Amino acid sequence: MFRRTFWFGTGVAAGVWATTKVNRKLKQLTPESLAATAANKALETGARLKDRAVGFALDVRDNMARREAELEEALGIHADPELPAPRRLAAIENDRSNPKYVEDTTYSYNRNEDH
Repeated sequence: MFRRTFWFGTGVAAGVWATTKVNRKLKQLTPESLAATAANKALETGARLKDRAVGFALDVRDNMARREAELEEALGIHADPELPAPRRLAAIENDRSNPKYVEDTTYSYNRNEDH
């Protein structure tokens, strides 16, 4: 009698284990679960690629700065070059101290005349 009960209990436990395993696998194979799994993997892959791209960009920037320093040292450039003064066109300048620009033109700067 004890042997029959043991094997009955073992069979029930195996059936529960197998049913649980099958149900878990079926839930993993539903379209929603497959879509969620694919989306999670895509996000992980995207994060990994982003991290690698950022690392690569930082390496490129560091190496570029190092190479620029080497070239500046080789060429003897140690100070920032002085930039030329900004140019302004005489027609655009609104300089009242030099009326030459206004006298030479026939164009009126009064915008109220057009209306």
